[in-house]
Amino acid sequence: MYFKKILWAVALIGLLICGGFAYYIYGTMFSPNTKFNNETAYIYVPSSASYEDVRSQLEPLLYDIEAFDALAKQKKYTTNLKAGRFAITKGMNNNAIINSIRSRNLPLKIAFNNQHNLKDLAGRISTQIEADSLALYQAMTDETFLSENGFNKATALGMYLPNSYEFFWNSSAETFRNKMLKEYNRFWTAARKAQAEKLNLSQNEVITLASIVHEESKQADEQPRVAGVYLNRLRIGMPLQADPTLKFAAYQLPKYQNTIIRRVLNIHKDIDSPYNTYRNLGLPPGPIAMPDLSAINAVLNPESHSYLYFAADAKRIGYHKFAKTLGQHNNNARAYHRYLSSQGINK
Repeated sequence: MYFKKILWAVALIGLLICGGFAYYIYGTMFSPNTKFNNETAYIYVPSSASYEDVRSQLEPLLYDIEAFDALAKQKKYTTNLKAGRFAITKGMNNNAIINSIRSRNLPLKIAFNNQHNLKDLAGRISTQIEADSLALYQAMTDETFLSENGFNKATALGMYLPNSYEFFWNSSAETFRNKMLKEYNRFWTAARKAQAEKLNLSQNEVITLASIVHEESKQADEQPRVAGVYLNRLRIGMPLQADPTLKFAAYQLPKYQNTIIRRVLNIHKDIDSPYNTYRNLGLPPGPIAMPDLSAINAVLNPESHSYLYFAADAKRIGYHKFAKTLGQHNNNARAYHRYLSSQGINK
């Protein structure tokens, strides 16, 4: 009888221990452990992250970080981290969280437009993916990559077409650059290449001219007409005389650093630069900024007309008045200069 009581006691204790262990396992693995109010929270795990780095991001999001630690160690997550962007949804348990941050790297949409140079672009992209701006700039300006793909430092910006693209957050600088080359090549369909050839322009020249068109006019409905003016000038061997190229040339000089040129003056026309399209025939060496897709398509599909000149329209800010003769253009230009002077804009 006494022996049976001992057996029953041992069995009861065993059941209690098993129950407690089962409760602990359930609590560690399957009890909800999120304390944020949003439906979803994201953590970003760098390529060089340690478990402590991940833990520091998770701690504010979880009720019981120690329980998470225990399961992470048991499932060997602490020594087998994965880089990327991961989602944790409200009400998740530790087991689901570990499964998510170990195997469900989520892509994100990155976007860019209107960047004026590769350094600006590198800085913009570095705020959206793991790669830093220096690594991105070095990848973008790698001379071997550029020469192998038909670019140089002057034309390199033209490879990056403004849009939104899907990337993994932990993409490297080279991954970003290489995908942008694929997107650039995808953009240049047979039809677009044929249209460029019809205009006697290379792909780089189309982008370069589009950058000038875009700097002249942000109005998509006017850009084909502006493109037509410049193509008419190229066709007859007339200098482009594009004011945005003068600004670009000026901004390369120390005296114009950290300034804003709001009015192009005769002094700017004397700047010795291949980007000075008042002094040099043809297109400049490369784009002066990143053109919108609308400007690129405007160059490829220009308006057919006989205009050779245009001047900003003071009565329709953002638009221009077009002229076929120099006399008519000078009248339009004088009207706009009077407007600038009335606004106190003298430089």
